[in-house]
Amino acid sequence: MTTLRLGDTAPDFQQDSTEGPISFHKWAGDAWVVLFSHPADFTPVCTTELGKTALLKDEFAKRGAKVIAVSVDPIDSHHGWVKDINETQNCTVNFPILADADRKVATLYDMIHPNASANATVRSVFIIDPKKTIRATITYPASTGRNFDEILRVIDSLQLTDNHKVATPVNWQDGDEVVIVPSLQDPAEIAQRFPKGYRTVKPYLRMTPQPNR
Repeated sequence: MTTLRLGDTAPDFQQDSTEGPISFHKWAGDAWVVLFSHPADFTPVCTTELGKTALLKDEFAKRGAKVIAVSVDPIDSHHGWVKDINETQNCTVNFPILADADRKVATLYDMIHPNASANATVRSVFIIDPKKTIRATITYPASTGRNFDEILRVIDSLQLTDNHKVATPVNWQDGDEVVIVPSLQDPAEIAQRFPKGYRTVKPYLRMTPQPNR
C-alpha cells in the first residue's frame, strides 16, 4: 500500500453511494473536494459530524467545494443512517456517502490504520484542489470529532495563498493579516502586489492586510 503525500494526485475510483454510483474524478469536476471517512454508521460522533457538514452546505459552496463521506458499511445501512442524522441533527444530508464495503476507497487512501482498528476507517480528511492534487490531510482517532471550522479555514488559506505571494500565520482566520513570503524581496513588486502597505516585524517577517481571494 502506498501512502499518499501532499502534492500527489488523488486516486480515482468508482464506488456506490447514497446518491448513486460515483466516478470520483468526474464527480469532482472543477471543484475543490473534501473527502472524509468515518469508522462506522450509526455511531454518535460520526452522526454529529455528518449533521454539521450538511448544515455547512452554503459555506462549502461559497468556496467552490464539494464534500463526500466514506464508510465501510453497505448502502442499505447508509440510507437508514441518513434518516437518523436528519432527525437527530435537524438537517438534511445533502452530499453523498460512499458505501465502501469492499474497502476499495479505504485502501486507496490508506484510511484503515491497523494500530487503531483492523477493519474500520479512522477519521481521515483529504482536501483536494480542482487539479485533483492532494493539498492537505488531517487524521483523527475515532474518539475525536473533527473541527469543521478548521477544515474551512484550511481551504480559505489554500485558496488565498494560491493566488497571492503570502502565507497565513498562526491562528489565522479569513480577513486577518497575512505574511508576505520571504522570497519576495523586490520593493517595487511588493508595493504593486500589496497597495495597502505592510509592516515589518523583523527583516524576514513582513505582515500585510489580506488581499482579496
